[in-house]
Amino acid sequence: MQEKHTSNNYYTGFFKSDHLMDKDKYLFAESRPDYKFNIIGAGMIGQEHIRVTMLEGRAVIHGIYDINAGSVENTKNMFQEEFPGRELLTYSTLQEACRDPEVDGLIICTPNFTHLEVLEEAVKSGKHIMVEKPMATTLEDAARIKKMAESYNGVFQIGLQYRYKAIYSEALHEILERKTIGDVKTISIMEHRVPFLDKVDQWNKFSEYSGGTLVEKCCHYFDLMNLFAESKPAKVYAVGDMDVNFRDFEYEGRRSDIVDDAFVTVVYENGKKASFNLCMFAPMFYEEITICGGQGRLKAYENEDFLPVERPSTHLEVLSGESGTAKIGTPCYPAVIQESGHNGATYYEHKYFIDNIQGRQQSTATADEGFWSIVIGEAAERSIKTGEVVDVKEMLKEV
Repeated sequence: MQEKHTSNNYYTGFFKSDHLMDKDKYLFAESRPDYKFNIIGAGMIGQEHIRVTMLEGRAVIHGIYDINAGSVENTKNMFQEEFPGRELLTYSTLQEACRDPEVDGLIICTPNFTHLEVLEEAVKSGKHIMVEKPMATTLEDAARIKKMAESYNGVFQIGLQYRYKAIYSEALHEILERKTIGDVKTISIMEHRVPFLDKVDQWNKFSEYSGGTLVEKCCHYFDLMNLFAESKPAKVYAVGDMDVNFRDFEYEGRRSDIVDDAFVTVVYENGKKASFNLCMFAPMFYEEITICGGQGRLKAYENEDFLPVERPSTHLEVLSGESGTAKIGTPCYPAVIQESGHNGATYYEHKYFIDNIQGRQQSTATADEGFWSIVIGEAAERSIKTGEVVDVKEMLKEV
């Protein structure tokens, strides 16, 4: 049985150790990293990956690359402030960043539409790769990346990390392992949130660069649907619109064209049914999943509403009637992990990435799973435009 890994950096999130000399530190001793990673794309998400890498402790960030000088300078300043005394390299070309012999892994956080181009260079290095979601913006690019990953010798992981959020991790355990509610019949997921935040060059306001809202953001939820359904999507129908956000937004002469609300229905090959409700002009961050099975129902939610009222930010309930025990709880991680990014999901994404590098196999999002999350998003975007039900097999004939 393998030992559980606990980074010494974890303890420093709760206790002060400045009064100790280095020779007196054991629990507080700085973790000695086994690996060095480079960050490709030094924006907001790149900084999150830097912080989580350093917190997890088995790897260190060696360098960064970004074509935007402002992003590079901002991330260098962040790194120096938060990790004083550590060196951070910067590279002048993507090739240099990917092929540095000192580096073991690459974390790709560039804008969605650049992923294929970056990956075509990254795979030449043979290094372990983690690429942010969505792995591509079109079915054609996603299919090429999927094929690329099939023959890749290193770890090739997609950043669909919502499966590691506490509520979804517990839900997956209850439904797929414990089978608490019996055979799953229906899956319903909701996301209500504030509009897309600002990005460099505002690329996330344009479908051409983001893949569209239902690919860019909602691939997370379609990945979850696929996991719970344990099947592939057969038909997709969606309605949606650009009702509130960015209706008058222009950037360099172009008008935004992304939907800000939608209802998506998915029928799976095994007959299971799923629905997704999106609203991106709500004054909070709220996610909810409700799954009904032959022997019960599971409901879980995560909420951040910016109010001063003290209440749990997560909730999970399992109701099994006379079929079994009921459960009500508030799934969460330790605060230092929960607050490190995406409510702890990014931390575990990194933890399992390194476990896989070390040969301690963990279930992480594959390129195949990344592909199918994009399939539903693309089908939903098409359905909104045409008003028709999209047959997935027919759509995939184009690829």
